[in-house]
Amino acid sequence: MRAAQEIVVATYNLENYVSAAPRGPGEKAGAKAKSEEAIGALVRIIKEINPDILGVCEMGSPERFEDFKKRLKDAGLGYVASEYLQAADEDRHLALVSRFPIVARNSRGNVPFELDGKPEKVRRGFLDVTVQVNAGYQLRLVGAHLKSKLPIPAGEALVRRMEAEQLRKHLDAILNGAPNTNLLCYGDLNDTKNEPAIQEVMGPKKAPTHMADLWAKDFLGDRWTHYWKVADEYSRIDYLLVSPALSREVVSAKSRVYRSDFWNEASDHRPVFATIVAEDK
Repeated sequence: MRAAQEIVVATYNLENYVSAAPRGPGEKAGAKAKSEEAIGALVRIIKEINPDILGVCEMGSPERFEDFKKRLKDAGLGYVASEYLQAADEDRHLALVSRFPIVARNSRGNVPFELDGKPEKVRRGFLDVTVQVNAGYQLRLVGAHLKSKLPIPAGEALVRRMEAEQLRKHLDAILNGAPNTNLLCYGDLNDTKNEPAIQEVMGPKKAPTHMADLWAKDFLGDRWTHYWKVADEYSRIDYLLVSPALSREVVSAKSRVYRSDFWNEASDHRPVFATIVAEDK
């Protein structure tokens, strides 16, 4: 008889989990340190969700990642495996913690592309790991944090679209090689679902490599995941996208944008999580 277990996977932009001065290697002086109060709120929210796998954006130096893992452990959240990605952005990094062993690591810190004839790189790269949930079930996770909406001379929307194109190529390479992969793409994609960058990442709807948007909401029906103070704007820019094989294993009723009364004490983002039935086939 086949056994099945439910696991929870979450994505969360921590909003600058960087250290106070003196800063660790790779952290610019301009990065604002995360306060103890904000870190306490973050850990409390993560503990309430209690994810089995947690992918985060805007992690600071390797030392800060060690600090983060220690705080989770002290809060009673035990994780046995982790991944930390060093890419072109010296300040903000992708990272992941898991209660299951990581059996394959394919993260890419160096993802080049060309913009107006000049060489560029995907600033945060792509985190890519495969975890062994049980003897018969693997889950592959690809994390991304695309270019923010902060203006740059090249045009932030264009750079984000180019990064999205590289992410789509990465996902295509996985699914074209192994169509039945239980693949979850997560992270802060910094655009709403109607914009070209998000459509690029998802791919054509009828294609066998299409990544479906879980389109999660909180218990009140709100779907926003980010508050942009500069524009006084609430929007949904954090995503969980699933491959055709994985979409059949998602428990929609147990997949949410997490609503908390103190969300803004922790971050300008809200976490998104999905519950997945991992059958030991």
